[in-house]
Amino acid sequence: MSAAGARERKLDLLTIALPLLLAGLLAARELSVRSLWLDEAATFAIASQHGGALWHAIGHDGGNMLGYYLLMHLVIGAFGGGAVAIRLPSVIATAATAGLVALLALRLFGRRLAIGAGLLCAVSLPLIFWGQNARGYALMVMFGTLSFVAFAAIVTAPAGTPPSRGTLALYVISTALALYMGLVAVLLVAAQLALLPFVPRRAAAVLVALGAVALVCVPLAVLAIGRGSGQLFWVPRPDHHVLGDAARTLTSAGMPPNFHRGSTGTLTLIITGALLLAALVTIALAGRGRMPVGERTAELLIAAWFVVPVTLALIAALAGAQVELARDAILVVPAVALLLAWVLGHPRIAPELGWAALAALVVLRALQLGPSYGVSPEPWSRAVAYVSAYAGKGQCVAFYPQDTRMAFDYYIRDERAAGVLVPVLPARPWSSVSPYVERYAAPVASRLGAIAHDCPVLWLIASHEGRRDGPSASLANYRRYRTLMAELGRLYARRRERSFGWAAVIRVARFDR
Repeated sequence: MSAAGARERKLDLLTIALPLLLAGLLAARELSVRSLWLDEAATFAIASQHGGALWHAIGHDGGNMLGYYLLMHLVIGAFGGGAVAIRLPSVIATAATAGLVALLALRLFGRRLAIGAGLLCAVSLPLIFWGQNARGYALMVMFGTLSFVAFAAIVTAPAGTPPSRGTLALYVISTALALYMGLVAVLLVAAQLALLPFVPRRAAAVLVALGAVALVCVPLAVLAIGRGSGQLFWVPRPDHHVLGDAARTLTSAGMPPNFHRGSTGTLTLIITGALLLAALVTIALAGRGRMPVGERTAELLIAAWFVVPVTLALIAALAGAQVELARDAILVVPAVALLLAWVLGHPRIAPELGWAALAALVVLRALQLGPSYGVSPEPWSRAVAYVSAYAGKGQCVAFYPQDTRMAFDYYIRDERAAGVLVPVLPARPWSSVSPYVERYAAPVASRLGAIAHDCPVLWLIASHEGRRDGPSASLANYRRYRTLMAELGRLYARRRERSFGWAAVIRVARFDR
């Protein structure tokens, strides 16, 4: 390699490494400060199981995040269940995503756009939030991005040059792993399929590779079909609030309801939305100008990555399917970074103006990200500490739904209350780590009477108890909770309540005879 070639190689590596390191540092900052929330506690509870219990717990979720739970089972077995240990895989995945976005932009567009896309991806509240979570979203996005890197290598290869076996293998493995980290990654496959008519010479190779992916993912399909979408009973119908939350996630302009809206969030949303629209219109008009498809494959690829998943998710939600629009939006955040970098680096925009706009956009994103540190939308550690401070020997504790015990379990182990509080619903010892996913049943009146007889003081811990304005199943769960509270109020003379958090309020009620 010549000296000039070696220098270019180093610059390319630096272009990839800088956003990777920045995203890693941002995701690793104050990693253990934010309290685990209910879904993270479910990850710990599910992944802590062994043998048949592990497979039963995974199957209950319809195979969603199957690969992630198996990974976390190994992590917990090797490093324990501390917050840093169970969140670290997501930190690594988020860092890798920013580097992969820079790599993809470097291959498709050049170093200038790679720097911009990498920075925009690294400084993104949704990506960093999920990068600090013990959930499968960060790894799903990472493998999905890697899938697009391999897909781009296949469809943009020079004519007459068949894709290498290594590239095809990378595409199959990364796509399958994305699906095993989250079933919603199928939307990325749909985006890739939508691009095939524009690259017919590569369609056969991609379809064969996707056939291999489908074969590998047969267990996921079996579990998903058997489970259905019942576990998403709580997902609200799409209205202006739901669509607004999804739009803020898409544009990294906030992440309600987890974080309160900042003064610059709306400005970030408007500017980012305008730039995205400009990018998509420009790409569409290039086709009308009869630019050969081969010369705009890269632009079509990043446009499809954004447009197809968003469109399909919206259509499904409006048709009545239970789609988590705000969470699923995380899939296209890397595509948003690529589109923004592309439009700001367009030849018709002066480089100085493009760099200034990029810097302003990064600052706006940082203003959304900064206030999220140290903030716990579901502060289970505080709720458990409160109960522990006032709990006494012989007092009892119950949970509605029983899901909430998973988060309570995680923190009670280090509190003195573990030695004095008696769990009655569910009535299992604190030493038992079990998943209680979607258990909304309340005890019958005779059982409540027995609890009141044996427990002079009863703590009821509730969260995610249902919504008065939610879907029918969610409303039924909420009404069951209100009935339970009324019945306990009849059995006990006094009641005191305390609430924690806001994204999903933790309600702590103490009943005294």
